[in-house]
Amino acid sequence: MSNNKSYFFQSWAIVLIAIVSFIGFKSFLPKKLFPDTTLNGKNVVVDSLLLDAVANGDKTQEKDTLSNTTIKFNSNPLGIQFPDEKYEQYKGYQYLIPFFEKLFQLETKKQGKTRIAYFGDSMTDGDMIVQDVRTMFQDKFGGEGVGFVNITSESAASRGSIMHEYSPNWKAQSYLKVKSPSRSFGVNGAVFFAKDTINATWVKYKAFKTRHATSLNNPTLFYGKSSKKGAKIRYVVGKDTVYKSLNPTAILNTTTVSTSTKSLKMNFVNSDSIPFYGMNFDDGKGVHVDNFSSRGNSGLPLSNLNKDLMNAFQQKLGYDLIILQFGTNVLNYGSLNYGWYEKKMKNVVAHLKECFPGAAILIISTADKSTKYELTMKTDSAVVPLASAQKRYAVQAESGFINLYTLMGGDGSMVKWVEEVPAKANKDYTHFNHRGAKQIAGLIYKQLMDGYEEYKVLRAIASRKRKPKTSAVNDSNVPVIKDSIHE
Repeated sequence: MSNNKSYFFQSWAIVLIAIVSFIGFKSFLPKKLFPDTTLNGKNVVVDSLLLDAVANGDKTQEKDTLSNTTIKFNSNPLGIQFPDEKYEQYKGYQYLIPFFEKLFQLETKKQGKTRIAYFGDSMTDGDMIVQDVRTMFQDKFGGEGVGFVNITSESAASRGSIMHEYSPNWKAQSYLKVKSPSRSFGVNGAVFFAKDTINATWVKYKAFKTRHATSLNNPTLFYGKSSKKGAKIRYVVGKDTVYKSLNPTAILNTTTVSTSTKSLKMNFVNSDSIPFYGMNFDDGKGVHVDNFSSRGNSGLPLSNLNKDLMNAFQQKLGYDLIILQFGTNVLNYGSLNYGWYEKKMKNVVAHLKECFPGAAILIISTADKSTKYELTMKTDSAVVPLASAQKRYAVQAESGFINLYTLMGGDGSMVKWVEEVPAKANKDYTHFNHRGAKQIAGLIYKQLMDGYEEYKVLRAIASRKRKPKTSAVNDSNVPVIKDSIHE
């Protein structure tokens, strides 16, 4: 009996010593002990340019010369000028005027078309956010179709705006992993090859009952240059099997496969050396939004897009707005100084302006992300510094800017989005679910429409100023002054 008591007191003594030791050492332990979620490493990719930049980048603190300043704008050739903006409230609508003007022509004259290239990371994977932005634009300005779709895609199975399947014998090269591809990357940051000449190489698309995307509108194949002869695609229309020859003679080639259809399966015949880029589905009217998402993308790989090839894409597709939504993969690299990222992304924007002449650029900042500090989930300490760096390069690169962090509620907002019922974000406290993605799309669309409505007011004012004063006497010798705004 005495032995049992001895063991009992010894056990309590050990527990007491452990508690005292933990309290004593607690102040020396890091705030973040363990990751908050278990990541599937098989599906996590971080681009090689980001890893190189983190390893070799200049980590010295950049001097902030923009805070508490006023951003002054110059009027555009039509005499339209948005009011100067305090840096803290910067949106940069002045730099989106070419895009707003295209929307104006669509709304007032029902003429022309407008196209948006939406580049993003895992936030837009599976057409999340983008599909809702697309629908909102098409509801107001018209347009049918999901736009440009890859040959193969890591998110094909989770995409809700189109069914996408393909054979396993495609070779894909992405600008996230390959710095020097065998052929230039397409506008989607990838290039695809039919690597198997024995087994059938195919790709299949099928429209869902998604608003404005119930058909595969004017299916058009995009592919590059090759010396290959005799290449064909084979597909079935009704009871007929159709063969179409491919002519890969130019830097960028297109082949319209068929008229609009609900479903399309294409087999690629004798085409093993041709670089393929993807399929485009649109009706040629209204607004079209292409989703170019890549898991793990920081935005830096966009610098690897070939200028000449992108100019060719611009001639065929005609982008009016380039959206860059990045940040998820840039957080948490041991420093809160993102001056290196700011410099590199400013150069990326300059490169994109050369790739897509005439297109406006819109930067969307990182969203909120929560991390466990001690026992509480809070906004990660890197979110605000990164969003600030993104705003600085947007200003310096003369681009529009949307602060997604503040739009969704600012500090602690991701915790609320995860924990409210029904939830709007996933338990990784980083990514939105479909409900949250739709709300985010609404916030982005609303800010763009706010700018567009302001643009229409300023446009009308500029138009009145440019109209000549008419005389009460009708003199046929008085020259007529045209209003260039309305041409």
